[in-house]
Amino acid sequence: MTEADRIADELVRAHAGDPWHGSSARTALAGVSAAQAARRPIPNAHTIWELVLHLTGWRREVARRLHGGTPGMPVAGDWPVMPAPPTEQAWVGTLAEFDAAERELLAAVARWDPQRIDEPVGDDRSPPLGTGVSWYVMLHGVAQHDAYHVGQIAMLRKLSNV
Repeated sequence: MTEADRIADELVRAHAGDPWHGSSARTALAGVSAAQAARRPIPNAHTIWELVLHLTGWRREVARRLHGGTPGMPVAGDWPVMPAPPTEQAWVGTLAEFDAAERELLAAVARWDPQRIDEPVGDDRSPPLGTGVSWYVMLHGVAQHDAYHVGQIAMLRKLSNV
């Protein structure tokens, strides 16, 4: 098994598999309705919906980088705005895009040259852009990013009695 294969396995586990740390993103989102995803039980904090849009955008940004794109912010921004009104149809679409972004990322990892694993992503260290670290750190960071935000989703579910 190559390092790229191990990274892909980690990404699959974080998204919809059986990660070591607890629930995958899709397990944490199971049964969440549009109204629940749009609820903001903590003033000025992100909603479940906003967290899913954020995770989707960063998956797509990392996939774009793997295809040779210059590092930048996700196309829709770091924190895309959830649709108004928050309909069930829009929520189903958001979850479908989340899953599609995961497939795009896995396909990009599969096509990427793992010989580049220790090369830097971008020129300078920028925590907001996730640059100035190795491909190894960035790719593992996607799974770590999931774990962080899935923990937030779990807390929001508890606060919303979902």
